[in-house]
Amino acid sequence: MTILKYTIPSISCGHCKMTIEREVGEMPGVTSVGVVVDTKQAVIECESQVTEEQIESRLVEIGFEPKK
Repeated sequence: MTILKYTIPSISCGHCKMTIEREVGEMPGVTSVGVVVDTKQAVIECESQVTEEQIESRLVEIGFEPKK
């Protein structure tokens, strides 16, 4: 199990939170996604077959470029 933590500056509201949690959470191998709007943080738990690059690509694809 891998835990990835990102700061995502473009998070501004509950809709952003729901979008990230839904879109990333639907990826095969992702077991949980938690987003905190106030701190602009995302914590993603995934199985070893999911790479950081895949997660980061998905975030960029849906308009939420991550910072580490």
